[in-house]
Amino acid sequence: MPGMVYMMTNMEVTNQVVAFYRDMNGILTFVGSYPTHGIGTGAREVSAATTNDGIDPLASQGSLTLSPDGRFLFAVNAGSNSISSFIITNNGIPVLADVKPSGGAQPNSITVFGNMLYVSNVGNTANNFNSNITGFRVDNNGHLSPIPGSTHSLSTINAQPSQILFNLDGSKIVVSELTTDHLSVFHVNQDGTVTGPIINESKGVHPFGSLFLSSGVLLVTEEGSNALSSYSMSRDGQLHVISGSVTTGQKATCWVVTTRNEQFAYTSNTLGGTIATFRLDSNGALTFVRNIASTPAGKTTGRPIDIGVSKDGRYFYALNGNQGTVSVFNIMDDGMLVHLQVAAWTNIPYFGSQGLAVL
Repeated sequence: MPGMVYMMTNMEVTNQVVAFYRDMNGILTFVGSYPTHGIGTGAREVSAATTNDGIDPLASQGSLTLSPDGRFLFAVNAGSNSISSFIITNNGIPVLADVKPSGGAQPNSITVFGNMLYVSNVGNTANNFNSNITGFRVDNNGHLSPIPGSTHSLSTINAQPSQILFNLDGSKIVVSELTTDHLSVFHVNQDGTVTGPIINESKGVHPFGSLFLSSGVLLVTEEGSNALSSYSMSRDGQLHVISGSVTTGQKATCWVVTTRNEQFAYTSNTLGGTIATFRLDSNGALTFVRNIASTPAGKTTGRPIDIGVSKDGRYFYALNGNQGTVSVFNIMDDGMLVHLQVAAWTNIPYFGSQGLAVL
C-alpha cells in the first residue's frame, strides 16, 4: 500500500474524507474526496466552552482515526450524530463500509483496539443529550455493531470530551475532559462494556490531546496552560505526574504526536501558529526544545490543529484549520522539522476542517 495522508472536511452540507498520496520524499498529491454520508458542523463549534473562531470546531484529537493495522478509517459526523467506517483498499483509497448513530450527540473523537471501537460524544444541552462514550464492534467488512450497555457518562453530565483513547493493552480507556480539567479512566470489561470512571485531576488547565508511549507513559496536552504533561498509570487507573505542565510559550497547545523512536514529541499550538518540539527521556520526562511556524515565511500563517507522523518516521504533517491545508515537514535526527510543502485539495481557503490520519 502506498503512503497516504487523510484529512476530514467537517463540512455542513456533506462531510468528506480527503485523500493525499504521499511519495517517497514525503510530498503530498491530492487523490480525491470521499463522502462520509454524514454531515459535519462546518465552522460551528460543538461547545460554547471553546472560542468561536471556526478553526477548531470539534475541539478534539482523534476525529479521524485509522485502525492500528491500517485496514479501516473511521470518521465522526458531528452534525448528524453518526460515525462512518471506511475500508482502506490496496491503493490507499477509502471505500465507505458503514454509517451508524454514535450513541449520543456531536461525536468528536474515536479510538480503536482490536475489533473494538469507542467514540466520545460532546452532547447537546439544548436537546437534553448528555456527554458520554459509546462502544461498537467492528467486523472484517468494517461494519459497526453497538455494544449493548456500553454507553457511559463521563465525570459529569456536561463534561466536554476532547479525546478518547485506549491504553496499549485495551484494558482501559482514558478521556480528556476539556471543561472539567479531569482525566477520566474507565476499565474495559470482557464484554466490551466499561466501568468507572476513575477521576484524575489534570496537572494543567483544559486537558486536550493524549497519546500513550510504548512504555505505557501517557502524554496529555493542556490547551489552557499551553503545556504538555506526562503521567504513569497504575493498574487501578490512577495517574501519577512525571513531568507537569512543561510550557510551550505559545497559545492553544492542543494536539500531540511523537517520533517513531519516541525520542521527541510534538504539539500543535493553534493560536500561536506553531509546532512545539519536546525531548523525551526513557522515563517519560519532558524537556521543551523549540517552536517552528506551521507554514513557511512568505505564506499565509497557518493555524495548526491535527498532526501526524508517517509510519516510516520520516515525515510530519499538520492540518491548518484556518486554511484546510496540510503542512509537510521532514523530521531530522535531532527532532528538527524542515518545511517541505503546504498541500491543498481546493484553491479556496476555508474554516471548519478537522481530523488528520497518516499511513
